[in-house]
Amino acid sequence: MRIIDTERLPIHVWGEDADEGTMRQTRNLANLPVARHHVALLPDAHVGFGMPIGGVLAAAGAVVPHAVGLDIGCGVRAWRTNVPAVELLRVRDGILNDIQRSVPQGFEWHATSQAERTDVFDEMPDVPALLAERDKAARQLGTLGGGNHFVELQVDSAGVVWAMIHSGSRNVGKLMADRYDAFAREAAARGGPDAVPLEWGLAHLSTESEAGAEYLAVMEWCLRFARENRRLMAEAVQRAVARHFPDESPDDALDVHHNYATAEEHFGELLIVHRKGAVRAEGRVIVPGSMGTASYIGEGIASPESFESCSHGAGRAMGRKQAVRTIPRERVVAQLEERGVRLFKARRRDLAEEAPEAYKDIEAVMRAQADLVEPLVRLTPIGVVKG
Repeated sequence: MRIIDTERLPIHVWGEDADEGTMRQTRNLANLPVARHHVALLPDAHVGFGMPIGGVLAAAGAVVPHAVGLDIGCGVRAWRTNVPAVELLRVRDGILNDIQRSVPQGFEWHATSQAERTDVFDEMPDVPALLAERDKAARQLGTLGGGNHFVELQVDSAGVVWAMIHSGSRNVGKLMADRYDAFAREAAARGGPDAVPLEWGLAHLSTESEAGAEYLAVMEWCLRFARENRRLMAEAVQRAVARHFPDESPDDALDVHHNYATAEEHFGELLIVHRKGAVRAEGRVIVPGSMGTASYIGEGIASPESFESCSHGAGRAMGRKQAVRTIPRERVVAQLEERGVRLFKARRRDLAEEAPEAYKDIEAVMRAQADLVEPLVRLTPIGVVKG
């Protein structure tokens, strides 16, 4: 870890130098009037909306919607199936096909409400804009989405299959993120001692304001929705595995968010810690790689220098449009085949966006954060379902 001490607050950086766009956004974070102590930039960091993905911001009495992210509650769920890989490989395509048919991907939703499968809708805050999305959200529950979201089958060093799911709060989370960022921008436009330039994309809400308190309540609900979304997809994956291995006894799942804000005490002060593309490194954590590369289950070291955080994955090395322009789809397919990974993806035209070379090296990322997370289990993929 190195420290950049040129802004209002220091910037603690792990890994290789980030690109100029990422550093510009990080310097903006370090100059926020509401920011406290320092800003952490993790080794998977890359440009996001307002705040880099792979960053940690601690703020006093304020919440920054774009420092949480557009996909509130995005995260990862993983579990050990206890099925030997040598046995699952014989029926791998059947299981992946079953998952692809039972878990809607991309812009697809369930045809009917999934509300009866969960109590999450009984706990919705009394916010009209959120309640108006209830019916749509109930059909999106248990759906994967697109982009970098995935369902993977993976193998550990003992030759046992794991399953991993990466997804978030779907459209309802994005709508709420946009809504409260608009409120924050309105507050910033009115000026005041803590106002920042609108072009930074880092407008904040006071946690004591009506809008700020409402955002925190809505965000907490979106976190519950995101976790339930992953849980219901996990049920579908488990059913697909159990059809072939009815005696299987899977281990309990691990589930972590990496887009959220929460009140925590750091350096003797109660702060709102924003983790955007970052995981609370306390207890077991999940650090997925890119499509076709390894992922890790680790033990968080809870370093105070990172606000007890670690990276959420490998992190992008190039933008989506650049990847599509420069990486042939055929090369991505060939790379996956060479690595023994079966890909189930209906729409292939955006495949290059998720190519392994569009992401940073997960092994380098893990080495760079050796003081933040201890690797426990290395997982290599054998099959992936994407939107």
